[in-house]
Amino acid sequence: MKFLYSDLPEVHIAGKKLVGRVVFGLLLLASVMIGVLSGLLIVYSTDLPQISELEHYRPSTVTELYDDQGRIIGSFALQRRVLASYEDFPRVLRDAILSTEDKDFERHWGINLGRVIGATYRDIRSGSRAQGASTLTMQLSRNLFLSPERHFSRKVQEMMLAIQIERHFTKQQIFTMYCNQIFLGHGVYGFEAGAQYYFNKHARDLTLEEAAMLAGIPKAPSTYSPINYPDRMIRRRNLVINNLLEDHKISEEEARRARTAPLGLKIQLSESSPAPYFVEEVRRYLEKKYGSDEVHESGLRVYTSLNLDLQKTANQAVLDGLAAYERRHGWKGDLKNIVDAGSTLSKFEHPDWGQPIVPGRYLHALVLDVAPQSATLRLGDYEAVLATPEIAWTRKRYPKDLMALGDIVYVRVVSAAEHTAKVTLEQDSGIQGALLAVENSTGEIKAMVGGRDFAESKFNRAIQAQRQVGSSIKPFVYTAAVDQGADPDDIILDAPTTFNSGGVAYSPHNFDHRFEGNITLRRAFAQSRNIPAVKLAQRVGMPTLIEYLRRFGISSAVPSVLPVALGAADLTLYEQTAAYTVFPNDGVRIEPHYIRRVTDYEGHVLDESFPEVKDVTSQATARTMVSMLQEVVKHGTAGAAARLKHPLAGKTGTTNDFTDAWFMGFSPSITCGVWIGLDEKKSMGARETGGQTALPIWMDFMRAAIVGPSRSQEAFLPPLTSPAFPNDKRRQQMAAVEHKGAAKSKPEVKPAKRFARPGAR
Repeated sequence: MKFLYSDLPEVHIAGKKLVGRVVFGLLLLASVMIGVLSGLLIVYSTDLPQISELEHYRPSTVTELYDDQGRIIGSFALQRRVLASYEDFPRVLRDAILSTEDKDFERHWGINLGRVIGATYRDIRSGSRAQGASTLTMQLSRNLFLSPERHFSRKVQEMMLAIQIERHFTKQQIFTMYCNQIFLGHGVYGFEAGAQYYFNKHARDLTLEEAAMLAGIPKAPSTYSPINYPDRMIRRRNLVINNLLEDHKISEEEARRARTAPLGLKIQLSESSPAPYFVEEVRRYLEKKYGSDEVHESGLRVYTSLNLDLQKTANQAVLDGLAAYERRHGWKGDLKNIVDAGSTLSKFEHPDWGQPIVPGRYLHALVLDVAPQSATLRLGDYEAVLATPEIAWTRKRYPKDLMALGDIVYVRVVSAAEHTAKVTLEQDSGIQGALLAVENSTGEIKAMVGGRDFAESKFNRAIQAQRQVGSSIKPFVYTAAVDQGADPDDIILDAPTTFNSGGVAYSPHNFDHRFEGNITLRRAFAQSRNIPAVKLAQRVGMPTLIEYLRRFGISSAVPSVLPVALGAADLTLYEQTAAYTVFPNDGVRIEPHYIRRVTDYEGHVLDESFPEVKDVTSQATARTMVSMLQEVVKHGTAGAAARLKHPLAGKTGTTNDFTDAWFMGFSPSITCGVWIGLDEKKSMGARETGGQTALPIWMDFMRAAIVGPSRSQEAFLPPLTSPAFPNDKRRQQMAAVEHKGAAKSKPEVKPAKRFARPGAR
């Protein structure tokens, strides 16, 4: 016993030593862990962004284009997002988001340690990384700065950023940034854009069940897509509703009603722009000036010159004009068949079907069934029936003589209601058209049509296509002659003549192969007689004529040969339309443009339009030419336009073999040019002249362009009796220079009293 008691102090000492060693080991281990963690924090924080960047951060937003009345006509974006403020998100949406994503959002400091530890434990036991445990702030830091990959280093960075965000911003600011940044599927970012896309309403107007649906999407946007997987979404939405009930945010009755409600989607389709060729030109300009990233991500506000109403009129006028041409030339068939191509009727979708089915619209339809006396068509969610009346113009009695099951046909919508449409059969044989309208006083482009269908061809025939212009070039020949002293009532001989053009004999003829003898320049111009035009070009001189074309703004290459006087030159519709504005503008050319100003998202002006303005010819000459161009409408090749009963002027243009048809014309306020032809530069068919093919389209457009209080009383200024107004010294000086050499080069014309019209039509 004595021995045992004598050993106690030694045992006590040994115990103390052991405890000391354990404590020392724990302290050492803690130091090592702290060192390791510190090292990891240093490593993982090396590439972290400065949180100060977030103070100036604005997520990618949509660049919007507006017409001259402030209406949206198009947009550019990589992400569909609409920024909103905290007040724009209703209480029901805020509660749904927090109950689902982060119940302790208002209390934590960026990290919920309890959730992190619990999620880590479950991940270790399951051997997976399914548990995220991210707070709303951590989700924001990941979405803003980090990759979506799941690994330890990213999670550490995510938490560090979340802590910094919480230190620098209020809870309202963090919540607002989250709501504007989060991805909601189908290219939609942010809850305001989500409300507009899925329900066609603003976030502030969301109901309980709608807010719950949106709040349920961020967990897995592809898995819970309400469009692709509505059943999954309903279950997910009801889970959010149950969360709200558990958190006492809603009553039992509200929860019961919301759980039984349908999804009620009203998907907001991305309608194509009514001016796709115009919008594309704006995009190219903006990207060249500001860069692609700025245009597609910075939310620019682009105020354009386009008028939406005139653009819609232009679209319809061109399509109606092309349809009239197709009907004149009869049914050609050659339809594409999707069954032959290996597709199925039930799965086929045409790009046209993504747009509203409205009266007047031309689109493609799928033949679902061909009965003995009718055919059933599908146009997206609509069906239509073709019978004998709808195909009468083809001179076929029954649709079975024209089409087969699986064919794609071109139709025009007459009416549409309750998923049933009434249509007429049309045809797309490849004929193309273009229209460009410019406001005379400002140079602003008000309408632009670059082809039949932008979805099928992005080539802009209003800007890019160089085509032979035919007689529409004659006004520039006559302008040069008038500037050199010719008078509209002077006499010129319309008779067979052989010219020397570049050392080659050239014997032009008139369109009707007849000659009228001695006629006035006014009549020769109105009737588009070819021989007088070539004579004037010869007397003016080709170098002078080409110099005039350059003054009018025509930059395309033009050969120095006499046939140019009859349109043997390839020009663009843009060049010609811009040049024609000089006449109603009293001899002044204003460079056409399509942008008024560009601002950033906050409204700071980045660009403002100040178009180039220059004198081209004298007032006297410009007004003389206006009076001659009016004769074309009153008594010449564009006589049909006189039915509009408005001051109008213009010129037809037709090329050899009827490959191109033009009409270039104007009112006192607006100039419009129309071109029709085939891209392959083939003949459109006999008698397809500018007056027959292009003029009706021009008239349909101008019928709308001349309406309104400011248009009804407009009139052309009368011709001047002297070269310029007495009080316009600058123009007097310019006119003196222009007329100084007139005695040497004045065309040899006869006095008006010898006027004669033998053989006139």
